[in-house]
Amino acid sequence: MNKLNEIIKKIDEIDFSKENKIQKRLDNLTKPQGSLGGLEDLAKQIVLITNKDNPSLDNKVIFTLAGDHGIADEGVSAFPKEVTAQMVYNFIKGGAGINVLARHIGARVIVVDMGIASDLEFDDGVVIKKINYGTKNMIKGPAMTRDEAVRAIENGIVVFEDEFLNGVDIVGTGDMGIGNTTASSAIASVITGKPVEDMTGRGTGIDSKSLSMKIELIKKAIDVNKPNSEDAIDVLSKVGGFEIGGLAGVMLAAAARKVPIVIDGFISAAASLIAFKLEPKVKDYMISAHCSVEKGHKTVLDYLGLSPLLDFNLRLGEGSGAALAITIAEASVKILTQMATFKDAEVSEKLDT
Repeated sequence: MNKLNEIIKKIDEIDFSKENKIQKRLDNLTKPQGSLGGLEDLAKQIVLITNKDNPSLDNKVIFTLAGDHGIADEGVSAFPKEVTAQMVYNFIKGGAGINVLARHIGARVIVVDMGIASDLEFDDGVVIKKINYGTKNMIKGPAMTRDEAVRAIENGIVVFEDEFLNGVDIVGTGDMGIGNTTASSAIASVITGKPVEDMTGRGTGIDSKSLSMKIELIKKAIDVNKPNSEDAIDVLSKVGGFEIGGLAGVMLAAAARKVPIVIDGFISAAASLIAFKLEPKVKDYMISAHCSVEKGHKTVLDYLGLSPLLDFNLRLGEGSGAALAITIAEASVKILTQMATFKDAEVSEKLDT
C-alpha cells in the first residue's frame, strides 16, 4: 500500500478563499453578471483545482479501463462476457463511441486491461495492468483478495502517472466490463446505505425478470461477504471490479497532480465512491459529466454532492459522457481566459440604480 498512501498524502485541500477573486474577474467580463450561469461556476472550479489563474485544457485524456466480472456467469447482463475483450479490440481500432467522441474533442484515449478474462490476441494500443483473469463470482465469496484490490488501485495510479509525463490537463474516466453495473450497484448500496433495489438498473438492457434476479444476486453477494462500508478496500475487494479499482486510482493520482477529473457514468461514479472513502478531499477535484439512466447514479451523485453537467439519458460508458462534458469544461475556461473585460472592449458597464 506504499504507493496508495503516498499519493493520498499528496492530495491538497482546495483553497476556496480564492473564489471571490475569480468571481470578480468573471463579473468584469463583457456580459451581465452571472449570465453564463454554470459555465462560470465550472470555470471557477477548474481554476481552484489547477491553482492556475489562466488554465488551459489542451491535453485532454480519457482513461478507459476494462475488466471482467465473475458475477457475469449468473446472467446479469444482456451480453456474454466475451464482449469485454471484443470491445477492447474495437477501442484499439478506433471504432467505438468513445473513439469517435474523443476524436471530436481532440482527446487521447488510454485503454487499459485491468482484468480481462482472456489474453488479448493483439495488444498494441492497450496498457496491460492485468490483476487477474476477471474477478471471482461474488455470490460465492469475495470478488478479489484485499491485496488484489490494493494492486488494482495502485495500477490505476501508475497508469495516470505514466501518461502524465505526456501532458494531462484534464481527465475523463471510462470503463468496459460485462457485469460491471452489478458490481457498481453493490458498491453504491453498501457505501451510501441505500437499498439494493434503489441502486440497481438494467445495465446493458436486461428485461424485468433478469433485473429482479440481478437485485437478488447483489443482495446475496452483500450478505455472503458483509463488506465494511467504512473500509473502501474491503468493499472493493468483496463486491467490486478491477477496472473500478483502477479508476479510483486514476482519480486519486489526478487529484494529487491538481488535474480536474470528469466522472463519466455509473461505473465511474462507483469508483469515485471508493476514491472518496479513501480520501474525502478528492471530491472537490471531481466534475460530474452526466446523470445516466442507471437507477443508482443520481443517488451516488447526491451522496458526493456533485451536480451533473448533462442529462442525456446516456448509458454507454466507455467515457462517452465524460468526453461530451470535457468540451463544456474547455468552453468554460476559454470564457474566463479569452473573453474581453468591459474596460478592454471599451463597453459601458451596468448603470448604478
